[in-house]
Formats: sequence, C-alpha cells, structure tokens
Amino acid sequence: MSSVLFQLLGVRKSYGDFVALHGLDVEVRQGTIGLLGPNGAGKSTLIKTLLGLLTFEQGQVTVMGHRLPHGQRAIRREVGYMPENDCYLPRMTAVEYVTFAGRLCGMPRRDAFQRAHETLHYVGLGEARYRRLGTFSTGMKQRCKLAQALVHGPRLVLLDEPTNGLDPEGRDQMLDLINDVARRDISVMLSTHILSDVERTCERALLLNRGEIIHYGSIADMKDDRKNNYEIQVRDGADKLADKLRERGATIDEDRGAKLVVTLPPDENTNLILRAAIDAEVQLRHLVPYHMTLETAFLGIIKEQNQTGGLIREEGAPEVALVEG
Repeated sequence: MSSVLFQLLGVRKSYGDFVALHGLDVEVRQGTIGLLGPNGAGKSTLIKTLLGLLTFEQGQVTVMGHRLPHGQRAIRREVGYMPENDCYLPRMTAVEYVTFAGRLCGMPRRDAFQRAHETLHYVGLGEARYRRLGTFSTGMKQRCKLAQALVHGPRLVLLDEPTNGLDPEGRDQMLDLINDVARRDISVMLSTHILSDVERTCERALLLNRGEIIHYGSIADMKDDRKNNYEIQVRDGADKLADKLRERGATIDEDRGAKLVVTLPPDENTNLILRAAIDAEVQLRHLVPYHMTLETAFLGIIKEQNQTGGLIREEGAPEVALVEG
C-alpha cells in the first residue's frame, strides 16, 4: 500500500480573476500534517479540491491513489472530512446524522448504523446519540462532526478548524481525540490558524501563502533552524550591547527594548556575549538559549518568502517547484 496521501502537479484554481491556488506541486506522505497559512492563503480551497468538491483549471490531483475528477467516489470512501462550518439538520439526532454520513460514503445501511453508535461512543457522545443536534453545545457539535468524518473507517481525515469556538476544556478534549485518531494509523491533515494546536498534534507542516506552497517539512526542523540563538535581557544599554555584538559578527534577530534575540556565528558561544557586555559596560540580567516556537518559525518563513519568493522544504523531501499560473 502506497504511503503517499496525495500528490499535486501544477494545480491551479481560480475564482474569476482571483487565483486561489498558484500551480501547486507537492507530494504528501502518511502521518500528521498541519495545514497552515494566513487568512485567504488557500487552505480551505486546497481541502475542497482534494475532496473533489471544487474543480480546478489545470494540473493533476491524485488522492489515495485515485485521480480526480474521476476518482471522487473512491476518494470519499477512503477520506473523512470535518468541515469548518456546521452542516447538519438541527432536527436530526446524532446517530441519524452520523449514519447518513456513512451512507454517503458508500456504507450499507446496517453497517453505517452500527458504526455510528460505535463512533459516537468513541468521541464521547454515546449517551447523547439520540438527542437532536439542535440541542447540542458547540463542543458536542464539533465532536459529532468528527464522528461523521470517522464513521466509514477512512485512512485519511481532513479537519478544517476542528477547535473553532471551543472553550479551553473542549479544545483539550478535541486535541486529545485527534492525537488518538493518529495513533490508530489514520493520517490526519489539520487546517487551523491556532499554531499551538498544530504543535501539539502534528509531525509536519504544509505552509500556504497567497495560494503558493512556501514550506513542506517537519515541524522539528522548522523550529531548529536557529541553533546558536540566545535571548538576552540587560538592565539598560541594550543598544550599546547590540552594537558590540554586531562588531563581533553576531546578528540581532529581534530587538524588544531591553531584550535581544541574538544569533551568534557558528563557531562562537556565550563567551562572545559576555565579552561584548563587558566592553559595552552593561549588566546582563538574563541569558538563555532561545527556543523558537512554531509561531516564530511560521512568521519567519512567511517574511522570507515575501522577500525572496519560492518554496522552503526540508532536507530529503521530494523536489517540488512552484509553477506560476
């Protein structure tokens, strides 16, 4: 069985004069993937294109070995989809709704009904399965939407903003469920604007910006790009210290008043900072290794792409190229 979840070759999608996807080329393999990007980057368009819900003007899309547009039904049998917006009839019960979702994916009625009970129990809605969806809280609706994405036993689930509108407890429960789904050998692609959710659940990230793929690689590598970085805080005289550090070949990546984030030359260590502080006659109050967050890495990649353009990929990942539409 192939480990490739989906492959895009020169995929372009437009809405009138607005180009939502610019000639995307990428091959994504099994695992947990965070789909990231600013608002309007093309995340939802990409998901709906993978599902065959949107047509595309040019290129090739293959999902779970099935080529679109002709493989749409086969794809829906192997892929689960949890949409961002509510998509149910309020008077339906949870078990009716999840059974209906199973039927839409090609399951026989009896099997869909049995699996609906099992899946609702799995997401923590076993006691509420006969309640009407219109009476559910936001957290219960989100878990029910996850159940309908899982009912047919997919190999891949596409989750669009699954923690949207949830309180902290509900968000923790949803993220725990997503992690458990991944442990059951089901690949997950999580589209969200909450970067900490991706950090908690995903191994790799696919970054979109203005309809282009600008990064595909491991999250650990994204956060490990700056290995010789330190965060410094001084009592006063941060500007003088910054000047002395620059004279010694260091780079000031962030200047936040009395706090500096500094990148040292590869062959240097904290002794360079101490010598610079002595020369600048400033008192160091704080000196620790700088640990990059996913948010910082994400913003850095977006900034770099805006300045230079092009795809940033992890070492060893398949060669891909952006094709402007």
